Amino acid sequence: MRVVVTGGAGYIGSHAVRELARRGHQVVIYDNLSTGYRPFANGFELVEGDIGDRTRLEPVLRKAQAVMHFAAHCYVGESVENPRKYFHNNVECALSLLNTAVEAGVKTFVFSSTCAVYGVPVKVPISEDNPREPINPYGATKLLFEHALDAYSKAYGLRYAALRYFNAAGADESGAIGEAHDPETHLIPLALEAARGIRTIEVFGRDYPTPDGTCIRDYIHVNDLAEAHALAIEYLAGGGASVALNLGTGQGHSVMEVLAAVEAVTGRSPDRRYGPRRPGDPPALVADPTRAAQALGWKARRPLRNVVETAWRWMQNSSKVLACAQR
Repeated sequence: MRVVVTGGAGYIGSHAVRELARRGHQVVIYDNLSTGYRPFANGFELVEGDIGDRTRLEPVLRKAQAVMHFAAHCYVGESVENPRKYFHNNVECALSLLNTAVEAGVKTFVFSSTCAVYGVPVKVPISEDNPREPINPYGATKLLFEHALDAYSKAYGLRYAALRYFNAAGADESGAIGEAHDPETHLIPLALEAARGIRTIEVFGRDYPTPDGTCIRDYIHVNDLAEAHALAIEYLAGGGASVALNLGTGQGHSVMEVLAAVEAVTGRSPDRRYGPRRPGDPPALVADPTRAAQALGWKARRPLRNVVETAWRWMQNSSKVLACAQR
């Protein structure tokens, strides 16, 4: 199958691209490289363009059977400060992509969604039945696009999978690609930098109703996510009904447990300081991935230790890889 992967030169997208190729699919990366990296597209066809540029996108989609969409802005804090940017790209431009895909005859669409569509959950672990009540513009934009997919599925016969995942982390076992955000806001790379002495990490809150008082999150290895995306493409192509699925391990780890894992892997204790809770941070966000297992035959396989080990390997290799992006 020929799959166009928007944002395929980014963090999660580049891992999905490689998984698709391993499974025998033909992949075209469509990316404007605003946050992606050219070296992440090495070995694949790359078309540079914006998802809102229908003239650029249409001939690419005419040759495709499926779209996998990762090209979104994804910083919660930034979405609060600059919601216009998020609604423009994640909704306006994404709808332009969706319209172009439908007009080009694409019938299979996999969407990179997020657990942020749930807001503060009423029950943990979080199932797909949890009310979708996002508490920030980022989550709201993702939910709006989910609504669009649902409407297009009913009206135009588009089959889609909206994959709502939790805390993506880790890197490809090869060390060739990994997480490279600017600014970096995710706990594991920040903790690894703290272990290297590059920064001091701040732990927000030690008084949550959790065993050690710090927030609990569901950390899922990026390669497990990539496998689920590839399986979703194949599920839909085989006639599977449109679906929204949670992707997580089903097991949460606290901030202190993550710091302990970082110390175990690196042999260095991350320098830290403790601060008050951040407004809006729930005590625990953990997925119930039962439906993903039922629909896709998928289960996250890589434990937290592997997440940290691969992220550490990538961090040691990333400067050399990303230097190519500046040439």
